[in-house]
This record gives sequence, structure tokens and C-alpha cells, in this order.
Amino acid sequence: MNPAHRALWFIESHLAEPLTLDEIAEIGGVSRFHMVRAFAAATGFPVMRYVRARRLTEAARSLARGAPDILSLALEADYGSHEAFTRAFRDHFGVTPEAVRAATCVKHLKLQEPILMDSTMLDNLAPPRFETAKAFLVAGLGERISCDNGAAIPGLWHRFHQDVADIPTRVGQVAYGVCCNGDDAGNFDYIAGVEVADFSDLPRRFGRIRIPEQRYAVFTHTDHVASIRRTVNTIWNQWLPASHLKAADAPNFERYDEKFDPKTGNGGFEIWVPVKE
Repeated sequence: MNPAHRALWFIESHLAEPLTLDEIAEIGGVSRFHMVRAFAAATGFPVMRYVRARRLTEAARSLARGAPDILSLALEADYGSHEAFTRAFRDHFGVTPEAVRAATCVKHLKLQEPILMDSTMLDNLAPPRFETAKAFLVAGLGERISCDNGAAIPGLWHRFHQDVADIPTRVGQVAYGVCCNGDDAGNFDYIAGVEVADFSDLPRRFGRIRIPEQRYAVFTHTDHVASIRRTVNTIWNQWLPASHLKAADAPNFERYDEKFDPKTGNGGFEIWVPVKE
């Protein structure tokens, strides 16, 4: 069973109990960093946002059935007060708990049902090669990405190709899609960029990241770029746990060489996953 499966089982089995990211990661048998990436790759949701959405959904159902004690529901959903619960409930659903109880139905609410994992992983992931890359600098267009707005990344690449000529001191013709600065909520910075010799003359509108010297497992993605999520999901939730390696808390990136066609999305590219020595 992969980490995301374990996490989903644990969340659904302990929804009315206090839950932390550390506990969920421990059940998954991986680090916090690995769990955040693996869960997002498999479900499209940050771990703790999914927990909150599931708890509020079950609370809404209880209210529609006439639950009289909102404070009890608040405590079961891990909120310390009636006020905190009401605020979170209203932010999530756009209505108050009292309104849902009065309506006696949840048809107008956007509920978060339990995620049933399907077989979205690849059956034929080719084994990676391993490389130790020297440190290098990447500059390009950056944007903060959450697990559920990954659709913003293709638009970022489109803008990058329009502006890449303005990036000074470019080194080579390879492009990089760098994921870095991840947090426990599953948000991360994504930079569509190129290697540069230095940042000294880089215009302020461009993002920048120093990739440290690091050992990587390097996977080749030969299909269309649109299927990248399946490959990433398979790497984080199948290959990495089975490999007995640990993910390093360092940037991971896609590497696009001259064979990749940004107009058609064909040609293939590589996915570099940092692993500990």
C-alpha cells in the first residue's frame, strides 16, 4: 500500500480525532516532506486541507440531520470553539451551521466525499538512472502553486517562452521546471526557467533558485507532457517507497532538452527527484 493510500485510510478512520501531518506521515511510513508531495500527486489536495474539508462535510451532514449541539460538532472537527468552527464552516461553504440545520439538507453545499483511489499510476515506469549533479542557477518565471491549481503551470510556461529571450547570461538550451520551497499545506514555488551564469543582471520580474549539488533519481517521461501527473504519482507513491530510498528535502525538477517540443508537448523530458545518499 502506497503512502497516499495509507494516509487516506488513516484520515477516514480517525476523522473525529485530532490529526497532525506528523501522525499521517508516520502512518504512511515516510517523512512530512514526502507525504506532502505524495498525497498531492495522488489526490490533487494538500493533506490537511483534505482533512478539514472532510470534517466540515461530515459536520454539515450532522447539522442537516438536526444535530442540536454545534459546540460538540466543533470539538469533533478539532475546532476549539463554536466561533472558530462557525467561521471555518462559513468560509468553506458560504453559509452558517445554523442555516444548514434549518434547511435540513446539504444539496446546495459543495461536499468533500472520501477519495477512492483508482489505478492512475503507471504499470510500466522505467527504472531511473542515478546522477550527482553539481550546483547550478536557474532563472525564469515563478509562481506560487497549490495542489489544486496545477493548471496554472502550462500558462506559466507559455509566458516563459515569450520572455525567455530577456533572461541574461543564459547557459545552454535546456529548460527547467523547478519545484521548490514547499510547505506543509502542499503549496510550492514553481519556476519555469533556464540555467544562468549569475543573477547580477537579472530583471526583478524573474524568479531565481540555486539548485544545490545533489544526488538524483532521474526518470524519463516519454509520453505527452499532459500525462506528467501519472508519472509523478507513480514515482512518489510506488517507486520511492519500494526503493527504500528517502527523498531529500531539496528542489525537484523537470529537465526539457532540445528534443522536447513546447508547441505540441511531445518529445519527452526527464524528472529529477532528489534522494539522500
